[in-house]
Amino acid sequence: MQKDFYDTRRRLSAAIEVIAAIDDQRIPAAKALKEWGTAHRFAGSGDRAAISGLIYDVLRRQASSAWIMDDDTPRARVLGMLTTERGLGVEAIAAFCDGSRFAPEALSDSERSALASRSLRDAPAHIAGDYPEWLDGHLAEVFGDERVAEATAMASRAPLDLRVNTLKAKREKVLGSLAHLGAVATPWSPIGLRIVLGADARNPGVHAEEDFIKGAVEVQDEGSQIAALMSGAKPGEQVIDLCAGAGGKTLALAAMMQGKGRLIATDDDKRQLAPIHERLSRAGVHNADVRTPKGAADTLADIKASADLVFVDAPCTGTGTWRRNPDAKWRMRPGALEVRVREQAEVLDRAASLVKPGGRIAYVTCSVLAPENSGQVAAFTARHPEFAVVPPQQTAAVLWDKAEAFVEAARLTDQGLLMTPHRTGTDGFFVSLLTRKKA
Repeated sequence: MQKDFYDTRRRLSAAIEVIAAIDDQRIPAAKALKEWGTAHRFAGSGDRAAISGLIYDVLRRQASSAWIMDDDTPRARVLGMLTTERGLGVEAIAAFCDGSRFAPEALSDSERSALASRSLRDAPAHIAGDYPEWLDGHLAEVFGDERVAEATAMASRAPLDLRVNTLKAKREKVLGSLAHLGAVATPWSPIGLRIVLGADARNPGVHAEEDFIKGAVEVQDEGSQIAALMSGAKPGEQVIDLCAGAGGKTLALAAMMQGKGRLIATDDDKRQLAPIHERLSRAGVHNADVRTPKGAADTLADIKASADLVFVDAPCTGTGTWRRNPDAKWRMRPGALEVRVREQAEVLDRAASLVKPGGRIAYVTCSVLAPENSGQVAAFTARHPEFAVVPPQQTAAVLWDKAEAFVEAARLTDQGLLMTPHRTGTDGFFVSLLTRKKA
């Protein structure tokens, strides 16, 4: 216990140092942590994990922590986080900050007073919810008075979710083999596992596990698993993953297709596709055709309105993944939203040309913002009246006995279904399934 106490003091000092580097150099947290580790090679893996946990907790609670301390310095944000996120009282914080060797300086009278008396009760929504002020209108549009609760959940640390590859394994068996990591079944996904992580916990070495090496599991948030399931990909269909990236959802679609049919994976950015070949091989996928873009040539020129399903995992702002990338929300600018909305419209129009009559588009984002989700789908159906939205209740039927409870937990609009950390315990994902009317 005494060692833990002294370790925490050293780690708090390091966290203040790294936060200052992030501020001064305007660099991502991952880079700042890497540079700190290079300069402090003596630090063990436990120290590095704990310091990383402190840094990301500060970034998650950056605005509220500064508000509590009535000060926006790196030290103030670290101290404020200890009460807003870690739940420590004034005396516990003071014990760690006593000015001794390796410990942060002792608390000043004003710091003690702030920690003891200030709260978030009267804080503006963007402060209490820890998000940029310019996004308040967008979050209010979607969540209304619940936006603080929703944003607070998006600021909490995410669990580590895994998807069982049903081409190679069954969930019950993998649950047993990964029990030593604390793996349990996910609440909604019938093929998911979850490992809950504490504030200072290191990510378990999943990539070294036999189940991962042999392709029985992949790292994938439960919301992402559900998004793939809701597409309804079936064996024997022709399926196109239009924004495949590194292939996470391609693998999920392949498992749903049971190795039967034609699966085409492509992406405008060939660099994003680089890992997909090895991942497909490890997962035992043999019916996938990866098409890497080459110059101005159309990689899907042979697809003439013949696809049963076009899966669009659209480029987006990533607001639904804030709990995994807390520093990203503070770097986001209004112009990024405008760019993503334009890109989404373009990829949806491309998808429309690939779908056969009676076929469907699964439109997915990891965003919670209406312009990227309901607004985007409404604009698409206005441009393409030959497409209609499938009611989310019908789309969620793939979740079997949990469909009704899941739909009740999620947020529904006329254009689709929105998952959030607050309501479904997943990352933020929007899913809309659109069918092309038969001639």
